[in-house]
Amino acid sequence: MLLIHPPVAKVGEPPAGVARLAGALRAHDLPCRVFDANLEGLLWLMEQPAAASDTWTRRAAKGRAAHLATLREPQTYRSPDRYVRAVKDLNRLLAVAGKEMGATVGLADYEQAGFSPVSSADLLRAAAEPERNPFFTWFSRRLPELLDGVRVVGLSLNYLSQAVTTFAIIGFIRQRFPGLTVVLGGGLVTSWVQRPGWRNHFGGVVDHLVAGPGEEPLLALLGAAGPQQPALPAYDLLPLADYLSPGLVLPYSAASGCWWNRCSFCPERAEGNPYRPIPASQALAELRTLVDRHRPALIHLLDNAVSPTLLHALADTPPGAPWYGFARIDDNLTDRDFCHALKRSGCVMLKLGLESGDQGVLDRLHKGIDVGTAGRVLENLRVAGIAVYGYLLFGTPAETEEDARRTLEFVVRHREAITFLNLAVFNMPAFGDEAADHGTDPFYEGDLSLYTGFRHPRGWGRREVRRFLSREFTRHPVVAEILRRDPPLFTSNHAPFIAGG
Repeated sequence: MLLIHPPVAKVGEPPAGVARLAGALRAHDLPCRVFDANLEGLLWLMEQPAAASDTWTRRAAKGRAAHLATLREPQTYRSPDRYVRAVKDLNRLLAVAGKEMGATVGLADYEQAGFSPVSSADLLRAAAEPERNPFFTWFSRRLPELLDGVRVVGLSLNYLSQAVTTFAIIGFIRQRFPGLTVVLGGGLVTSWVQRPGWRNHFGGVVDHLVAGPGEEPLLALLGAAGPQQPALPAYDLLPLADYLSPGLVLPYSAASGCWWNRCSFCPERAEGNPYRPIPASQALAELRTLVDRHRPALIHLLDNAVSPTLLHALADTPPGAPWYGFARIDDNLTDRDFCHALKRSGCVMLKLGLESGDQGVLDRLHKGIDVGTAGRVLENLRVAGIAVYGYLLFGTPAETEEDARRTLEFVVRHREAITFLNLAVFNMPAFGDEAADHGTDPFYEGDLSLYTGFRHPRGWGRREVRRFLSREFTRHPVVAEILRRDPPLFTSNHAPFIAGG
């Protein structure tokens, strides 16, 4: 079997999904190959615009090899100007290389005129016309080398930025290797399949769609006998030295779903994804084994929110390498000694979904967060030396402009403890319980859209929210200073290295 991680996604770390699937197959003595087409494809595409006429692109092409090396050096992350130039120049090379095909390609995104990732018709056309994809010249040469002796191909589709190229790859495989079995899974596919009234439009090009964890369906498809065996992700099948980070970043998921699962308007809740944790003792044992095997510079915990049980386990039994991940603001982190224990265990950064600095908004969103508690948590993390990547969400039905100003006041009040900020404008899940209560409107043109527009009950619509953010929130000198620290394009994936620098 060949497992493919398609373009485009961030290339700071190896893909966790295909590595875990490969580990499960290996545990059952089933041969497989893993192909990070995202990393290899982006590196290939960066080499294409060397003859470009504009000064920026010529300079970027000349410095390409140096920029790639720069992003793999720890000292770069202590020099913001050097880091930003490397990232922006490499992104420029991708943007120019994709132009001829009408595509805007970047280190973190992909768009192509005439091919919407939320339209099944457009994705099927991408499969029917793979030669129109900017990666076609590369993957049409590379895939035949990898498919020799392969019976089943699995593709992991997690982000909208991967969708068009995923279907172009599938279309090429269908044209050149019609006898192969094609399996498509991943987070985005799971979201599609779990929509109410889902209809499979891809039966003509995809043999099997897999929703949720893919280990058991793949094992069954390949005829593995007996129950699924515990298995470590097979990261050794990937080019670990080639990712664009200063050392190996090891992604690890200790749970699917969210242990809190009560937030209003949460996509996880709208899709009905259950919480499936690995026992903390097993997670720690796996992490220790992976650390001993690969010696990562950083562990990235992928859980939607690391559970209190696992946080305490990490504090008691450090995994052996620096780590970061999402956590909920709760009473556990009000214990200053516990925060210091997390720091000693290797925690360098926590991502915290505060969403709002107004208590009424938090209550209406069922966040289970107290603003006073949030302030104490931020101060404890600051004292412990743990960086904070804060996430704020504007324009929910629960919020008004005055509420948003209280969020600004909260950020200003806790500016010493908030290292980085992510500002997002709210998208209404199309099939959540609350969507029908707010008068929905088309959001994306396409039958696969997971979100819908809505009429805000207080007139605080997306236009008004964006105006507030651009004219008031981001212009505040405290907020502007925090935002300037954010690594462009790689954002939270590189933020722990910036914070540690």
